[in-house]
Amino acid sequence: MKVGRFLLAFLLMVATPAWAAEPKRQVIIDDEGFAIPHLMLLEDPRVEVLGITTVSGNVWANRATAMVLRGLELLGRAQVPVAEGATFPLLNSEARTERWEALYGKLVWKGAFMKQWAEPTAQSTPPYHGPFDPVDLPWGNPKLKALSEPAAQFLIRTVRAHPHQVTILATGPLTNLALAQRLDPEFASLVKELVIMGGSLAPRQVLEGKSAADFAREFVNTPRREFNIRFDPEAASMTAHAPWPKVTIVPADPATATQLSPALVERLARAARPPVATFLRGMEPGFPMWDEIAVAVWLDPSIVTRSERLWYDFDVQFGPGYGDMLTWHDAYRPGLDEGQADVVLSIDVPRMEALMAKALGGAVEICSRRARRVRRDAVSAAGDAHC
Repeated sequence: MKVGRFLLAFLLMVATPAWAAEPKRQVIIDDEGFAIPHLMLLEDPRVEVLGITTVSGNVWANRATAMVLRGLELLGRAQVPVAEGATFPLLNSEARTERWEALYGKLVWKGAFMKQWAEPTAQSTPPYHGPFDPVDLPWGNPKLKALSEPAAQFLIRTVRAHPHQVTILATGPLTNLALAQRLDPEFASLVKELVIMGGSLAPRQVLEGKSAADFAREFVNTPRREFNIRFDPEAASMTAHAPWPKVTIVPADPATATQLSPALVERLARAARPPVATFLRGMEPGFPMWDEIAVAVWLDPSIVTRSERLWYDFDVQFGPGYGDMLTWHDAYRPGLDEGQADVVLSIDVPRMEALMAKALGGAVEICSRRARRVRRDAVSAAGDAHC
């Protein structure tokens, strides 16, 4: 009998992948929607998503929240908490953006403020909504509900419950982070790491084709302007001055070498379990993979082929450079408590795409292993809903 128990324990041990014995990396996703980066983190067995906070950016916060809740329903991940964040930037507004454009020229992308492209563009024009318009998602409205507490308070509470363990992946405007830091001056110092997708240095077109040209044109005359920061420059600057232990910034620069092509969508869909594959196949292709890079760099920093450690801040003067990224090397920094970050300038794109497929296939591997087990424990049974 003892031999039988020993043999069963041994077989379970050798059948368990190495990552199963390692503590999961804890992360909060702060973003303005639900897309592949969320799927990568939710499906990767090495990651524990402690929650998702939403913010206005590409869409208004109420729409972003509905998208996240519906996405979690489709994935069978209803236990992941969702907290709705700031509806409006700290100071910027639609009216201020229109006045700025009258003075300094048209913005290529305005997110929730967007009504039309300035010139013909390969990507579809998103429908325009007001900040409090009812939400009716084309892929169904969620039955799940968000938490009653605002995103900033959720961020503070969760980080304080897991001090120095949580990474915040901020892939939208930084309004929630600025509010959390103002509410709790120790908030940033208790985070393990902050990863920001935002800002730009000098992106240039790398790939051929109309979609690539359309997205690269934004930086030809304004190389330091990027949407996530430009939507709420004051929040970005406040975040830059907070005492984060470690900051990684993925600017727009490496994204011009990437594209969510139809072939890549199909590759990822084949790697994923059915509900994820269905979601992937419904996505519009042609976009650079801004947020996907941020997630991939966090999952595996070795995909970075070039980076630079820089001091950084963002321009909050209401002039032509409003929202532009400011950077300095050591000898040139102003010394006004600006932030310091590892800024990613280029990545190994084939390795990133392989990493995306691996992350999205993580839940498939778990389901396959569970299906082969003769004896299921309580933890396995609890996870079967994801399969």
